[in-house]
Amino acid sequence: MTVFTDLIAGYGRFRAHGWAEERDRWASLAEGQSPKVMVIACSDSRTDPATVFDTSPGEIFVVRNVANLVPPFETGGGRHGVSAALEFAVTQLKVPEVVVMGHGMCGGVHAALTQRFGDAAPGEGGFIAHWIDLLDGARDRIVAEHGEGDEAIRALELETVRVSVANLRTFPFVREAEAAGTLTLRGAWFSIKEGVLYVMDERGEFAPA
Repeated sequence: MTVFTDLIAGYGRFRAHGWAEERDRWASLAEGQSPKVMVIACSDSRTDPATVFDTSPGEIFVVRNVANLVPPFETGGGRHGVSAALEFAVTQLKVPEVVVMGHGMCGGVHAALTQRFGDAAPGEGGFIAHWIDLLDGARDRIVAEHGEGDEAIRALELETVRVSVANLRTFPFVREAEAAGTLTLRGAWFSIKEGVLYVMDERGEFAPA
């Protein structure tokens, strides 16, 4: 048995239960989507937002990447996957909320803190290094305050959420929607070890939900 065979077996269970038992929902979703929130989360296999928030298909618009990062607004060079998804969610789907969700034991954050990939070439960590260098400024501040141990890792995981929320506000259409009162930005951090979600307040502080 292969991993893909396992996936197909899972599809069979979904087809027999998740789809068959909610035909009305899927018929409605076939006509279009109207999620009320966009969640920007890490690609880590342990922190699926649909699981953490116990949502059904059609309820959340999700983008996942290494370390749940949002790059600042820019128009030149490269492809802009996160920016395109954000633009679609805010300007086309008109979601009223965007949530950035970080998590504990994040490999991307650990790599940013230790700078383990340095100047590696693409295929050897170079793509990762160039992505997580979005955290370089935050890393330097945290290392200066906490060193490079467990306390620093936790601090940088939380700071990653703050950095991404701040970067969201560099997008003109996000600022306009916030100013108009049609969009709210939120931050959260999920502890895998505790199974607890911490929510960020307006001051950037985190407390259990």
